[in-house]
Amino acid sequence: MLLEITGLCSHYGRIRALDGVDLSVGDSELVAIVGANGAGKTTLLRTISGVQPASDGSIRFRGADITRTPPAKRVRLGIAQVPEGRQMFAPMSVEDNLILGGFTRPRHEIDSSLETVYGLFPRLKERRRQPAGTLSGGEQQMLAIARALMAKPDLLLMDEPSMGLAPRIVERIFDTIRELRSTGVTMLLVEQNAFAALSVADRGYVLESGRIVLAGRAAELLADDRVKAAYLGL
Repeated sequence: MLLEITGLCSHYGRIRALDGVDLSVGDSELVAIVGANGAGKTTLLRTISGVQPASDGSIRFRGADITRTPPAKRVRLGIAQVPEGRQMFAPMSVEDNLILGGFTRPRHEIDSSLETVYGLFPRLKERRRQPAGTLSGGEQQMLAIARALMAKPDLLLMDEPSMGLAPRIVERIFDTIRELRSTGVTMLLVEQNAFAALSVADRGYVLESGRIVLAGRAAELLADDRVKAAYLGL
């Protein structure tokens, strides 16, 4: 198993944001985490990437315990995150944002990775000299994904990639996710749009108030009456 999380807890002061989370992600899997606002989805990804400290439990990556490993070292181990809200370096060019995403790689690998992500996102190549802050919302989301891919991650953490985007752009982003999945990229996807997330995922977890309340194959969760009522509006 690529990622194994056991009994994971995390706090903001006295508030427990994660309460004994257990989950796993296998090589080449796309696993979705769905839940309402405030369920702890973003906190979970931030704790996996090391930005948010764990207060209990363990995170194992390729069998090694990384629960206390600094965030920069986790990137070098093969974990990269596409953050909620894109978080571009707005005054910098598209290409400079991408180069920063590959800061853990040798320069010759950065050049190769640039060609790879430009092949995946031709629009970014067209706009590579343009300040990132002048891109549209959809283009910024493409840039956020491409920037994370520059690190050549073994595990890609994606936080709310559809947030704030028009439906047509959301479709394009999920087409990109499907394309990445077809190439064997392992992903842990956090998404409020439960139908879209479970439609592309292999497996899924439902997070409520910091706890996993349902887990299973994505198709099974899509058919579950509780998921339909709470997250699919059915």
